[in-house]
Amino acid sequence: MNELVHSAKPAKPTTRSAAKSASKSVLRNAINNIAIQVVNTPATAEKPSRTNDPARTMAGILEVATAEFAAKGLSGARIDEIAATTKTSKRMIYYYFESKEGLYVAVLEEAYRRIRQIEQQLHLEDLAPEEALRMLVGFTVDYQWNNPDFVRLVMNENIHRGEFLAQSKTIQGLNIPVVHAVQHVYERGVEQGVFRPNLDPLDLHMTMSALSFFNVSNHHTFSLIFKHSLEDEVNFRARRESIIETMVRYVRL
Repeated sequence: MNELVHSAKPAKPTTRSAAKSASKSVLRNAINNIAIQVVNTPATAEKPSRTNDPARTMAGILEVATAEFAAKGLSGARIDEIAATTKTSKRMIYYYFESKEGLYVAVLEEAYRRIRQIEQQLHLEDLAPEEALRMLVGFTVDYQWNNPDFVRLVMNENIHRGEFLAQSKTIQGLNIPVVHAVQHVYERGVEQGVFRPNLDPLDLHMTMSALSFFNVSNHHTFSLIFKHSLEDEVNFRARRESIIETMVRYVRL
């Protein structure tokens, strides 16, 4: 993951109180710090040579393959290109991943594993329910915007109707924790009388993901048609806040 979570100075408070604005700034900074730590840790550690570290070799292959599959899809991606970029061989790639399809499935698994690992470090249980929901939604918006390859991989796999993801033995287990996280935040909010009851945590996760996903999946067409690009910092921050408020207001009592 080469890109960092979106970071910018928070907008100055207008109609809201300075205290609430400062609280949101703390939440955004916490999200950024977590993502930066996760992204930078491998880069700052001393790395052994590839020949003595199969795990690092596989990680390098997965990183390059992620970009290749995201840009060209399964059919358009070339193992020759991945091998040349990683300075390894096709034989080595097939040794680790068995086939092009096997590498593609591994890339999908790693893409989901990466976002779920960071989600689990948000420590939502340490925050009040509404603050926790704001942090989780804000993180999801930021992560997907700053990791468009993740969105493109998901889009490509939907073209295949989930055929290859269905072959994974770990994908469902990787994604259960995020639904549990949403459920725990929501249930705490209901217990404390701040969220309304009888909502489905899986539906909440779906809505949060859909709103974040659209920013990347439809960015180019939407920007072209409406002349409104999220690459403009002001536009992105407004969209981010809109998504967070949509989710919070929906669950409020």
